[in-house]
Amino acid sequence: MIEINGLSKTYKGTGLKALDSLCLSVNDGEIFGFLGPNGAGKSTAIKCITGILSFTEGSVKVGGVSLKDDPVAAKRQIGFVPDEHLLYEGLTGRQYIDFIADIFGVDKARRRELTEKYAAEFGLKERLDDVISDYSHGMKQKVAVIAALVHEPNVFILDEPMLGLDPKSAYILKKTMREYADSGKTVFFSSHMLEVVEKICDRVAIIDKGKLVTVCDMQELKEKRSDLSLEQLFLSLTGGEDVFGTEEV
Repeated sequence: MIEINGLSKTYKGTGLKALDSLCLSVNDGEIFGFLGPNGAGKSTAIKCITGILSFTEGSVKVGGVSLKDDPVAAKRQIGFVPDEHLLYEGLTGRQYIDFIADIFGVDKARRRELTEKYAAEFGLKERLDDVISDYSHGMKQKVAVIAALVHEPNVFILDEPMLGLDPKSAYILKKTMREYADSGKTVFFSSHMLEVVEKICDRVAIIDKGKLVTVCDMQELKEKRSDLSLEQLFLSLTGGEDVFGTEEV
């Protein structure tokens, strides 16, 4: 569902190479975790995948569609929740969701059905017609999630989605992500909450200094190294202590 080949990003002026020949393949029907230390290039990669940033070299395909050759068709397959809220705060929650639904040409009956469903699940139903500027951080996050899902994208991309959510809302979001992947769609998200990633992801990629360090199948990791947590693996591969001894993961 997502194919990334030789993706590199160098920022003009600074010469900083935020991504260095990144290659990844993400399947449909899976939750894929994207991990790395601060400054590793996670957010840059996500912004390149979603078409927010241009990239210096390489290619990105979403659902087989090249982001460079047909950016509109590629982007139409994506629902994106960024790490900071970029909402029109003068609108109500419902108006903002309708605005996104209009962009993607979602049928009015279907958008209403999905909006009501997700608003009820996230406990936002009674506040949908309030102005977004009056929302808490968590409420804004919920609206961003609903807006990203209202056109039923093939690829659901989230950057640090649990930040600011109360435990119940975080649980509902994790449940929604799992159900979405189980329906055959793709969920791709970055997070610093390694315990959450370990519990819900099917596979995980770790990057450091813009380069891919490893891609790990979580089930295989549990079966092969039941004594090794994702946190230990992450720390070992990104500059922490050696936890492997003479064995390989």
